[in-house]
Amino acid sequence: LPAAESAYKQALNEKPNDNEAAIGLNQVRLLMRTEGKDLAAVRAAGAAAPDDLHAQLDVADMDLVGGHVEDAFARLVAFIGRNAGEEKETARARLVELYSVVGVGDARVVASRQKLARVLF
Repeated sequence: LPAAESAYKQALNEKPNDNEAAIGLNQVRLLMRTEGKDLAAVRAAGAAAPDDLHAQLDVADMDLVGGHVEDAFARLVAFIGRNAGEEKETARARLVELYSVVGVGDARVVASRQKLARVLF
């Protein structure tokens, strides 16, 4: 995974608008963030601390990897709606990253973007 991350970064350095390389980089980073994590422990931490940014990001990542796309998106949209400042922006940025992993044309992404717009504005 580190070698793949390096290759995608290099591709983006050479061609900054390479959408495929950006998506690949986001996919690799998602796999790196979830590698070796215990799903039950991550879920328990997220349930115990609904306003802990890192706990919610971890659960969203695990949900996405596990195929629970809507759950991952809903978790972060809800967090964004409840929080402000730097934590809100960090969660928003991760959500956008996860959108790219799924595919911006995916119906689940489109629906989530609408929900995100409602909590942001």
